[in-house]
Amino acid sequence: MSRMAVRKAQAADQTALREMMLEYIVDFYQRPEPAAEKLDRLQAMLLQGDNGLQLVAEEDGVYQGFATLYFTYSTLRADRIVTMNDLYVLEAYRGSGVAEKLFKACVAFTREHGFAIMQWETNQENSRAQRFYEKMGGQLGDGLHYVI
Repeated sequence: MSRMAVRKAQAADQTALREMMLEYIVDFYQRPEPAAEKLDRLQAMLLQGDNGLQLVAEEDGVYQGFATLYFTYSTLRADRIVTMNDLYVLEAYRGSGVAEKLFKACVAFTREHGFAIMQWETNQENSRAQRFYEKMGGQLGDGLHYVI
């Protein structure tokens, strides 16, 4: 039986977590590598845990994926909400149940800490993620996503 665990990221996880974040940003989404100082600030903020946090999936020191949650508010709900900004599983572990365990841990965190909802988005071309989120009970929201 697998001893893979999903848990809140700790200081000792930061090097491995940074490597996964860079793979996610640069290799998976093909975006430019962020400046090291920006990643340092982001990781420090997430480690503090006031505005967000990261969860890691690992087994015996082997990291398999991560999820990033940010905490904010919704005027329409007049309540606090969680945005699952990232859910990433290393390629070797895709299809093994890691994504489901990470997702369920995010939902559990949302409920255990009294947030109204957890929301997320995925790329329109990421049909694998869309099928996964539908399988997990996710529903498409009403809004369109804009950036500037």
